Amino acid sequence: MKELRIRTLAAVFVVAGVLSWAGARLWNSVGTLPRVPLAAPIVLALIAVVLLATALSLRTRLRAQRERRPGAKGVDPMMAARSVVFGQASALVAALVAGMYGGTGAFLLEFLDIPARRDQAVYAGFSVLAALAVIAAAFFLEKVCKLPEDDDTTGTAAPAA
Repeated sequence: MKELRIRTLAAVFVVAGVLSWAGARLWNSVGTLPRVPLAAPIVLALIAVVLLATALSLRTRLRAQRERRPGAKGVDPMMAARSVVFGQASALVAALVAGMYGGTGAFLLEFLDIPARRDQAVYAGFSVLAALAVIAAAFFLEKVCKLPEDDDTTGTAAPAA
């Protein structure tokens, strides 16, 4: 499984942001603008909390297993892999959503004197912050579930006996 890359997430964020900003300008020329829902930052924050709780739970269980504590509950490798995949998918979607709301929010900065548009800009800003929290939680989850490096990573084969 490949690790998350900040470059990939940043590229998704920038492309989505530019397209969203241009789309908002075009949509505004028609006379309306799509709304930024109040639920957007709330849902993103909930996803970040779920990812963080999963990472903390797995970290505690892995630590107990590594220290061979009596009664330590092991971690199913498939469950850990599914958690990492969920985190990676969440991070990619969060980068897309952050770019989308970031571009819309950047466009709305021109209209802060209008109360409705100011509220939309605030919702967009909180959505971007919550999306960044999702990305940070996904990186933490990935770090928790990463296997220790093998001793044979230098590419040299062990001598045959």
